[in-house]
Amino acid sequence: MAKRAVILAAALSLGLFSFAGSKVTLDVKEKTLKNRLKILVVENHTAPVVSCLMRFKVGSVDERPGITGTAHLLEHMLFKGSKQIGTTNYEAEVPIMKKIDSLATLLRAEQHKLQNVLWGGDSAKVKSLRGQIAQLQDEQKKYVIKDELWETYLENGGTGLNASTGNDGTQYYVALPANRLELWAWLESDRLRNPVLREFYSERDVVFEERRLRTDTQPFGKLFEQFNALAFNAHPYHWPVVGWPGDLKTVLREEVEVFFKQYYAPNNAIMAVVGDVKADEVFAMMTRYFEDIPPFPQPPRPVFTDEPKQEGERRAEVEFEANPLLAIGYMGREIAHPDNEVLDVIASILSDGRTSRLYKKIVEEKKLAVGINASNSSSRYPDLFYITATPLTPHTPAEIETAAYEELERLKNEPVTEWELQKVKNQLDANFIRSLSSNTGTAFGLATVTALTGDWRYALQNIENLKKVTAADVMKVAKQYFTKSNRTVVTLVTKEKSPAAEL
Repeated sequence: MAKRAVILAAALSLGLFSFAGSKVTLDVKEKTLKNRLKILVVENHTAPVVSCLMRFKVGSVDERPGITGTAHLLEHMLFKGSKQIGTTNYEAEVPIMKKIDSLATLLRAEQHKLQNVLWGGDSAKVKSLRGQIAQLQDEQKKYVIKDELWETYLENGGTGLNASTGNDGTQYYVALPANRLELWAWLESDRLRNPVLREFYSERDVVFEERRLRTDTQPFGKLFEQFNALAFNAHPYHWPVVGWPGDLKTVLREEVEVFFKQYYAPNNAIMAVVGDVKADEVFAMMTRYFEDIPPFPQPPRPVFTDEPKQEGERRAEVEFEANPLLAIGYMGREIAHPDNEVLDVIASILSDGRTSRLYKKIVEEKKLAVGINASNSSSRYPDLFYITATPLTPHTPAEIETAAYEELERLKNEPVTEWELQKVKNQLDANFIRSLSSNTGTAFGLATVTALTGDWRYALQNIENLKKVTAADVMKVAKQYFTKSNRTVVTLVTKEKSPAAEL
């Protein structure tokens, strides 16, 4: 309780929210421009700084086979500048980029032929085309001002400059001195209005290398890629955010540009500004810089592909030169579904802190695992509740599975005590307050919840709903979702060395 009091005091001192009775209230001011860009502002005058975030309601779920990884690739490309930023002579770049695009199209056609010996692909031609593209890229470099967008922010006191992409969204954010807000408005409106995907193919190689470092050579990366691919048969959560290797090798700049034009517009974006600002001044400034950017004629097409009902346990092994790992998943619900809130409570009961059930039973008492975690997704579409664990040698994933299932059965058959339920509600309440204890955290949370549910107020309603979860709700939801036929299990097993490798 003392720790939670410190968190509350720190957050309240920032002036980001207050309490009305026992409820948290946020003083959020909002405005929607004529082009349907939604702007959220929270005034916090404790320090002369401001955090700015632009979230686009587009992620890997909006892609298709052949262009997987495009949303993440665009996250990189939108730091390359515009017709004004990142170049000394945009007009001179244009013919070079057109030549590169033409050669890249020929290269992909030849790469496709090489996939089948009967199609007559020419590896020498592939090498030649790559060489020609490299020469043109070197020629273009004469006009490129490397990292000008980044440097401009840094020179003006910017901190925490970054971007991130997930299944459901992409966000760009930075913290600045409050008197540099107009600079942010100009730079962000410029790259939304006039982005130039320069150095595309060299950056595509960078992303491919990122995939290799974070997925192909990392145990958890390999495990989760196969885990999601197995758990989702039809829904686009099936593919990784970073994209499949074959798509990253062959996607064209024109295809990525088309994707940008389909999804990156004011009426598919949410802006959050939190800090030492006045809301009316922010709205006036953003109107000047953003309102003339045209919206889509209509919102992007939503994802209609439902994941079919699972009719039996799915199970797989991933061979990798690493210690074993375990992932257990159950298909759950989307963020706004009432059962999702109960699943949040269950995740906290199972693994939030050293007194949680899985930690006490599997890590402390039985000493089967180095660590274990239960987590519930909060996503745009129905997503997974999952348990992950790292076995403690010489114990196996199978032993952890058995122990984990015993705890899930307890949830189905024994009511959670009121003390335990109240403990996890306090933890979830404190986690929420902690997420609002900085300008950037508040901006991130507001934009994310608004993008996923349509209304930032859902964040507050969600906390109230969590407080109402009962022991009976926990038993009911556990029985409904934690069934064998709704389960996916993937284990990472140590790859056996072949006899030849040992010689």
